[in-house]
Parts: sequence; structure tokens; C-alpha cells
Amino acid sequence: MPTYRRTFPEHADQVGHARRWTRDVLAGCPSVQDAVLIVSELGTNAVTHTTSPDFRVTTCVDENTVTISVTDRGDSVSAPHLAKPYGNGTHGRGLAIVSQLTSAVHVSRTVRGRTVAARLTAEAVPAC
Repeated sequence: MPTYRRTFPEHADQVGHARRWTRDVLAGCPSVQDAVLIVSELGTNAVTHTTSPDFRVTTCVDENTVTISVTDRGDSVSAPHLAKPYGNGTHGRGLAIVSQLTSAVHVSRTVRGRTVAARLTAEAVPAC
């Protein structure tokens, strides 16, 4: 199973670099657009809601799934969670979008930081 990893500095403009890197890594995969959106949402959350100096994107590909993980080394007051956005607010939709695109979303925390992993399954990923 190919696994690709890259660490990006914790700056808002780096989320765009993470999207482009994901697009390049998954070139030719039918689920590339969903994967890019997932990286965008999770990367933005890492940059916006933690004090991490960087964030790491990991993409694992096999014949049935693509798993995208974003790990930060920072801390935040709250854990990632599904939120209800307020009216026309611009925040609070990220994890809901990721959850709709994937078969599973898992949040784990260690003393080194937090990882949010999202899995695109065989229905969404016919042979990358």
C-alpha cells in the first residue's frame, strides 16, 4: 500500500500547497477531488484551531480505500467535533463536509498532538 507524507508549515497559505500536493499524489484517482477537499478542510482546521508549528498530511492508498490523515502538534481548547454553523457563518462546516464524503472519520490524540483521519471507501474509490 503506497503511503505518502509531507509536512507543511502552520500558515494559512500552506493549505493551498497541501491541496496541490494531494492532487499530484493522487493524480488519476477518481476520488482526487474529494481527497483535495478533505485535505483543505482538515488542514484549515489544524492551522486555525491549534498552536502547532506545522501540520502533516499522510495519504495511504490501497485497492479499496484512500485514507487521508492530518496531524498537528499543537494544542487547542476543544477537540475536533461536528458543529452546527450559525446562519450564514463561515465556520463550523468542515468536519460535516468531511463526514459526508467519507465512510469513516476518526480523531485520535496523543501527547504529541492530534490526528484526524478520513477514509474514502471502495464505492468512492474504484481503483486509484
